[in-house]
Formats: sequence, structure tokens, C-alpha cells
Amino acid sequence: MMNGKKILITGVSREKGIGATLARRFAEAGATVAIHGFSDYDLTISLQDTNRFDGNAITAEQFTAVPNGTENVARQLQNSGLSVVLITPSDFTQKGAATKAVEEATQKLGGLDGMVLNHCYGALLEMGEWTEENLDPHFSVNIRACMLMIQAFAAQADITKENAITLFTSGQANGPMTNEIPYCVAKEAISNLTRQAIVPLGKKNTRINAINPGPNDTGYYASDTSSWCTPNDAADLALFLHSSYAKCITGQIIASDKGEGFGGNFVI
Repeated sequence: MMNGKKILITGVSREKGIGATLARRFAEAGATVAIHGFSDYDLTISLQDTNRFDGNAITAEQFTAVPNGTENVARQLQNSGLSVVLITPSDFTQKGAATKAVEEATQKLGGLDGMVLNHCYGALLEMGEWTEENLDPHFSVNIRACMLMIQAFAAQADITKENAITLFTSGQANGPMTNEIPYCVAKEAISNLTRQAIVPLGKKNTRINAINPGPNDTGYYASDTSSWCTPNDAADLALFLHSSYAKCITGQIIASDKGEGFGGNFVI
């Protein structure tokens, strides 16, 4: 399905996360995958904040963030015989980091046919807690980095090939998330970017779409997640969007959330 494709995947830092699952699934489908992550960010999300979000106590054993997480995932996938290349971990709040990640992936893989930009930054912040210092990372990581990476990708795109980019939103348009408004505002900008970029990317024979993966159990929740979607569900959709089956699909925000956007989970 992905034979010969060269794909950059970001937000890879935890074995149970969507990013690590995307990397494994794309590589298993035949792609050569460059992975980027920044596990230091995961380590800043404390158990206290996680439990505040979830409403139930998650234990240290359940909390899956570890030092050098991206390097660990790359090693595990490589040891499984998959074609995976590590991109130098970096912080997308830093100027130049996002563009450098694309440039390094392009150099190491000999070009890119696609990107899955799964990285994100989010903090629990009620109105009244907002400051310039805690707002800026939401915008620099979630939207500025994506815009600069898309620009860098387009500069190297081979227009004789079918190229594809997939972004990730977060269901923020489905209703208020009052303790995550900065995160939601930045993610809504991703939806608009997806629509706005179709013309310049189309000139580069590149399609762009965004996935809303819905609630996923990625190791941050203590509640019953048995009815939620899984990282493999997001990977299924991303693989489809990067395949020739999706050659006429661009500029779309596609939910893979079991109907959460309609006010409930429609598991039968």
C-alpha cells in the first residue's frame, strides 16, 4: 500500500501514542518512515495535570512518558525490521526547528512523498490563567510549526509523484472545552490551514487533509476507555488518505471518532 513512499511522521514519543502507531503502521505498509518527536514535552505533563483532566487517578505505572521516548520507539521499530529513520528530536517552540526537521528528513530519505503532522502542545488553562508565556507554545507548536513544515515540504516536492500531507485536529469544533481554549483555538487554525493550503499544494501535486481522531486511549487516562477509538483507527484513516484510493480527496477535515461529534458515542 505504501511501497516506495517516503513519509515524515511527527509527534512520535510514546509507545502507546498515535505517533508511534502511525510510524509502525506506515512502515509495515512498506513506507520508509522518518520519525520526529520531543519526549521532554511529555515529561512536563505531570500526573497531577493528567488526573485533573481525566477526573480519575492514573498511576505512575500507567503514565507512559519516558526520557528519550522518540529514540526508544525508533529503536524498537528498527529492531522489528522496519525501515525507520530517527530525526533529531527538537522543540518546535524554537525558531527554525520545524523547518530543520523537514530538511533533515528530506536529506536522510532522499526526498519526501508525504508527511503526517501529529505533534501537538496542550495545557490545561482556564480563562484567568492565560499569559503570553503559556499561550505562545500553543500557537508555535500547533500551527506555526505545521505551516513552516508544509512550506518546506512543498519546496522539495516532486510534482511527478502523488504527494500527501495529513494534519490532526482535535474535535474542538464540536463544543466548548473551557479548560483548553488555547489548545482548541490553535487546533481550529489547523482546520482552516487545511482548507486554505489546497491551491498552492495542488500546484505541487500534493493533497492535504486533517483527521479528528476523537478520544483515544494513549496512556493518559484512568477512566474506562473501552468504547473509545484507538491509535490504530487513526492510522487506518491516515493510510487511506496517503494511498491512491484517496486521490480525489483534499482540503477535508475527517472525523474518526465513533460519532462523538454528534453528541454521543454510537458504539453498538
